Amino acid sequence: MNFFELNSQDGKARAGTLNTPHGTINTPVFMPVATQGTVKAIGVDDLNQIGAQIILANTYHLYLRPGSQVIDKFSGLHNFISWDKSILTDSGGFQGFSLAHLRKVTKDGFVFKSHIDGSIFRFNYADVIEFQNILGSDIIMPLDICGPVSQTKSQVEESMILTNEWIARSRQIHTRSDQVMFGIVQGGMYQDLRKICVENMVDLSLPGYAIGGLSVGEDIELMYQIVDYTANILPSNSPRYLMGVGSPENLVECISKGVDMFDCVLPTRIARNGALFLDSGRINITNAIFKYEDNPIDLNCDCYTCSKYSRGYIHHLFRSKEILAYRLASIHNLSFIFKLMYEIRESIVIGEFSKFKKEFLSKYNSSNKLVQITQKKKWIEAQQRKSRIKFD
Repeated sequence: MNFFELNSQDGKARAGTLNTPHGTINTPVFMPVATQGTVKAIGVDDLNQIGAQIILANTYHLYLRPGSQVIDKFSGLHNFISWDKSILTDSGGFQGFSLAHLRKVTKDGFVFKSHIDGSIFRFNYADVIEFQNILGSDIIMPLDICGPVSQTKSQVEESMILTNEWIARSRQIHTRSDQVMFGIVQGGMYQDLRKICVENMVDLSLPGYAIGGLSVGEDIELMYQIVDYTANILPSNSPRYLMGVGSPENLVECISKGVDMFDCVLPTRIARNGALFLDSGRINITNAIFKYEDNPIDLNCDCYTCSKYSRGYIHHLFRSKEILAYRLASIHNLSFIFKLMYEIRESIVIGEFSKFKKEFLSKYNSSNKLVQITQKKKWIEAQQRKSRIKFD
């Protein structure tokens, strides 16, 4: 059985299946982010109930804590976290970006100063592959360099060349037959560099390809242009994974450009701040207008939260700073995203994706684009402020 099968296509939008040792995944697919082996505030039973097919964990964070000895003792990450469906593990390349003040780039990878205790450790491309072998993830990502949007073209090119070298070497040393390793396309906002990187990745004959280095502060329209260009020069018989994008309008737009897979912390992060998805856009449940409302968050949603609780009660939980608020809000937002993915797939299969996209975007009140960019920058800055440790 092939790892990826393309089932239907409508324009550039695609519906396919990924076949892994832990199950078949329908695409387009959104992967909730379980950075340290858990999607914040919710458990695996919640994930199963709302229909998660695959989750994403992070190699950098799991490498530091609990570490390889613990994961090995539990015979891999699936057993350790009691999750029997598919797992994709990111390499830690994004942490090389978000924790740039704690790392140095070497010819073989990074040297980090731990954000936990300040200890210095090597994190080379080979270390990343070896640890993901121990994790036993279904899909693994090789180490790459993700740079800020402010980089010059020569800086972007230098990082891209090094990334290509690391991935080529990772391809040679990765031998676990029950895992697939994706390539990662870097190249910043430059189409000519993206083309070079795609050619290098395709030469490695990898089973899937990720589009990296986006959603790092660039204008949304520029991101769409780069996604459209890159997706359409990647092989049509392989899955295309856009890293770090997860707002509903961005998902719809990028699926229309040929992307199959997504991950992002956004749905659960904004949920913990009281922002909830509706077909008409986001609402903030902490606002006083919801205090007396006896309706569910969304009358058209059948998730656990909407079937059991009122807007007024969830408003109360947030105002009272009750932990349950985070769980209920996260369940709803992920349910909204999963339902969206399902409806998109169905529209592709019957050849009506363009109609679906038009109708969805006409009623969904997107967040101001400048606000989205500002929020992402603030989040990155917050990650950097969490640690006062500096790599001197």
